[in-house]
Amino acid sequence: MKKITLFMLLCLATQFSKAQELESILLAAREDANKLTKAYISPAMTGLIYGMNSGWYHTAKVHKKLGFDITIGFNASVVPGKDEVFNFANLGLTNITSTSATSPTVAGSGSGAMMLVGTEVQGQAVTASFEMPSGIQGDLPLSAIPTPAIQVGLGLPYKFDVMLRLVPEVGSDDVKGKLFGVGLKKEITSIFGPLDKLPLHVSILAAYTTMDVNYVIDTNVIPGNNQHAEFKLNSITAQAIASLNFPIINVYGGIGYSGGNSDLKMLGTYDLQYTPVASGPTITETVTDPINLDFKASGFKATLGARLSLGFFKIFGDYTIQEYNTLSAGIAFSFR
Repeated sequence: MKKITLFMLLCLATQFSKAQELESILLAAREDANKLTKAYISPAMTGLIYGMNSGWYHTAKVHKKLGFDITIGFNASVVPGKDEVFNFANLGLTNITSTSATSPTVAGSGSGAMMLVGTEVQGQAVTASFEMPSGIQGDLPLSAIPTPAIQVGLGLPYKFDVMLRLVPEVGSDDVKGKLFGVGLKKEITSIFGPLDKLPLHVSILAAYTTMDVNYVIDTNVIPGNNQHAEFKLNSITAQAIASLNFPIINVYGGIGYSGGNSDLKMLGTYDLQYTPVASGPTITETVTDPINLDFKASGFKATLGARLSLGFFKIFGDYTIQEYNTLSAGIAFSFR
């Protein structure tokens, strides 16, 4: 169980580690470096927000009082084709030229473009070059942004269920993360009168998730001190859900809102080396805390899925239509 929860928290750091030499972007001026980093990593941030808001339910029916379930699920947010590459002309870069018009994002495929830097450091005109990180689509499960989730649900009085996703800080000296998520489901089938005699159940659901990941950056790319990255995410969803509950098969779905925000900071000092346009020794410029980015995503969502019940053991899968369509699947152990 601990290994699964650790994977859930560190999937973002894994995506970064597979994106070779992301730190090389810092050779651009600070403003350009932030623009390039945001363009490259944005699909991962958006996919994580939508993924974290998925997989909260596989039925609209609530537990009896003190009934409970344990769910192990996996969400995969599919990145649209338009977000697999980005165009340099749309970024407003000031100190960089490129040998090509586009480069893959983290969710794309192929090698990154070669970048040529021309700027001024310590009063001298200097140059540098670096290659944008490659896309890692082939290393992603289903070529989508993954967000595994482990969840516990508990039945409360008055037709309420509370769901909890909780992982205290886990990891190593290099990568640490923690997660907290809470959801509340209220069954309202009875307000529809005769419908409560049918196998149909109707509920409303709201859920909130926050995640923090902190990982150490490899100083072999760019020398410096205390190099590390901090990632924080907050997501929220509100939905109306319904399910048809039969003895073995359960069909469920929902409509509602999904959104959130995240931020990425690259902290510490980085010793950047440039070549003077005129002859002379290499010039080193030290930058501190060079990357500070914010990301937002929100929109309408509609979900349709099915669950197979084998006693207390459940197998479920669903598909959500939203900005980044999301496939969710998993197993649950449900009692009462």
